Amino acid sequence: MPVNELADYRYRGARALVLLHERALRDLIPAWRSAKAANVRLPQTTDPDYASLEALLYPPLRAARGYLTWLCEKLGLPDPGIDPAPEPDRVEREADRYVEHLLARWRLPLAGVEEAGFGATHKTRWGEDMSCEGMLEHAVMHPIRHRFQLEELLEAQGSRGNP
Repeated sequence: MPVNELADYRYRGARALVLLHERALRDLIPAWRSAKAANVRLPQTTDPDYASLEALLYPPLRAARGYLTWLCEKLGLPDPGIDPAPEPDRVEREADRYVEHLLARWRLPLAGVEEAGFGATHKTRWGEDMSCEGMLEHAVMHPIRHRFQLEELLEAQGSRGNP
């Protein structure tokens, strides 16, 4: 990450988390493609997010949109205008385009927010109390956790991809 990338951010902590989120989401896609190419088998569960690899990719894309719309709402910022994530039946063919759209929209709204704004705690959509900075950290970790899971499945199933 160039030091001057997103240089207009008032709070460098938010800038760092936005850029780390971008990196994490970009790293998830090749890991997912490696798992797909290796025909990785997902654990047996009744969780619909594990019905297929396509179903597994959908939640982190949908959540990335939700994290930023929540942040904008809580910080009193305009809606960031992120399209809904492509559903599992379209996610494979639309993932690259969607990630570019999503990440471009992530770069915009938080730049003018002072550090103090990120400390306020709010109810998340799933009912927990979380600060805006905590939500940014959560957004970074979500795609990292999915990538880690896919890499472990690749290794366990003897299909070492290069995610």
